[in-house]
Formats: sequence, structure tokens, C-alpha cells
Amino acid sequence: MSLSQLEISKSAEKAAEKAAEKTAVKKGPLSYLSGSLTSALFCGLAISITWRIIGYYSDRPPHYSQRIAQSIATAVKTLLIGSGCLATFTCGLISIGLFLLFIRSLLPTKPIPAD
Repeated sequence: MSLSQLEISKSAEKAAEKAAEKTAVKKGPLSYLSGSLTSALFCGLAISITWRIIGYYSDRPPHYSQRIAQSIATAVKTLLIGSGCLATFTCGLISIGLFLLFIRSLLPTKPIPAD
């Protein structure tokens, strides 16, 4: 690649960045609300799956004669339940945060005085 081609590609990248800045759409309250509801849906789905996993392992605890097999089964059970709880709380916190951002976007803002 020659030096002139490199300069042309850099100028094209800068032009593309400027065009992206101009066409960037500001997020509105409806966007925050839809994101919050979507995250709440995923939270409900994650908590449902987590409760089913917990119910399955409470009804059928792993019993193996070898210690290593018992250890692996316990580790897998812990990882599955922990991943479900992590997904539930992550989606829940995102949902709460987006809902608070939705409320904040509805409140009037004070104009910034020009000096």
C-alpha cells in the first residue's frame, strides 16, 4: 500500500466518522422504556429457568459412588444455578436502570445559562 493510498483511506475514514456523527439519532424516552421492558422480560425468563433448575436439583440430587464424579456433578450444579442467578440479577438491574433513565428523560431540564 502506497503512502497516497494510506492518506486516501484515512481521509475516507474521517469522512465516514463525520457522517456518522451527523446522522446519529438521540435516544428518546420510548427507547429507554422499550429497553427496560425487554430487559424485564429477559429477567422473568431467567428467573423462571433458574427456579426450574433449582427444583430439578432439589428433587434429584446427584449421588455417585466415586468422589470425583460427585465433585464434578456438584460443580456443574453450582455453575448452572449461579449462572441463572447472575442472568436474573443482571437483567433485573439493567431493567431498573433503564426505567429510571426513562423517568429522568421525562422530567424537564433546566436550561444552561450562556456566559
